[in-house]
Amino acid sequence: MLKMHVGINVTNLNKSIEFYSKIFNVEPVKVKPDYAKFLLDYPGLNFTLNLKDEVSGNQVGHFGFQVENLQEVLQHKERLEKLGFFAREEMDVTCCYATQDKFWVTDPDGNEWEFFYTKGDAENMETDSACCTTQPEKEETKTSSSCCS
Repeated sequence: MLKMHVGINVTNLNKSIEFYSKIFNVEPVKVKPDYAKFLLDYPGLNFTLNLKDEVSGNQVGHFGFQVENLQEVLQHKERLEKLGFFAREEMDVTCCYATQDKFWVTDPDGNEWEFFYTKGDAENMETDSACCTTQPEKEETKTSSSCCS
């Protein structure tokens, strides 16, 4: 089996373990003082957290899970809202040359996660989604997502 591996740097390992345990709906298979590892079967993913003194900015545009239909989007949104996450919802938006239903959550270090269903292709790059627009990050600071760059 081929598994994708993603390793991200985090500033608070315990908060990140708590966040990702809820997002993935599983506990890590390994935890050390500066490291945690999640092995996911669905989707096939080796995901690690690496403790750093400082994490500067979001070094990726965002992460996401593409699901089969709107029902799955809503199931994940409801599950995560019950666990205390605020989910920013974007239904029937056009972004990255596709029409999608989605919601977003943000981890303790500011990495955004998108759960989305692609309803169809679009001919134009639209900007009615956070995926393709400049978003306020903190107060007056603005950053641009690289999803559509």
